[in-house]
Amino acid sequence: MKILLIGATGTLGTAVHKALDARGHEILTVGRSGGDLRYDITDPVQVAEIYDRAGRVDAVVSAAGHTPFKPVSELTPEDYLAAFRGKVLCQIDLVRQGISRIAERGSFTLITGVLAREPIPAGSAASMANGAVEAFVRAAAIEIAPQRINAVSPTVFTESLADYGAYFPGMPPVDLADVAGAYIRSVEGAQTGQVYAL
Repeated sequence: MKILLIGATGTLGTAVHKALDARGHEILTVGRSGGDLRYDITDPVQVAEIYDRAGRVDAVVSAAGHTPFKPVSELTPEDYLAAFRGKVLCQIDLVRQGISRIAERGSFTLITGVLAREPIPAGSAASMANGAVEAFVRAAAIEIAPQRINAVSPTVFTESLADYGAYFPGMPPVDLADVAGAYIRSVEGAQTGQVYAL
């Protein structure tokens, strides 16, 4: 398959790229500062340019998203809007603009995260964004068939415990290889409207 991979140079994107490449897929990578194509997916105009440059693809895979982390009492309306734009709206736009640009039975795989179901202190903006993406995936699935859409919702990566483990007390970590496996399941499988929680 020809796969458009968004956020390809980050920790997760690198692992997903390696896993999909090992299975023989043709990967076109997109990132703000690295990759085959360099674009900012928070800008709808640039999303359109990505699709114009990529041409027809079989799958769109997103491993990109950013949200602020602050206590609720310190978060501003602008912070919540930044979380919405940085993780929700940009991924929705990948789907919205991609429906006419991917194969008839193509697929979208978006990224959410454990905070949609297991909140942590200072994570309310991320929880909001993750929950919104998951709700969108379930809703979009019933409208875009035979195209498919799923989300991958991991907890903290084992490989990132040194940096982020303290923020996820008592939550079992997940290996990046297992998260990448969920992306493979979404891209190569037949399910739609699923949230793969790891």
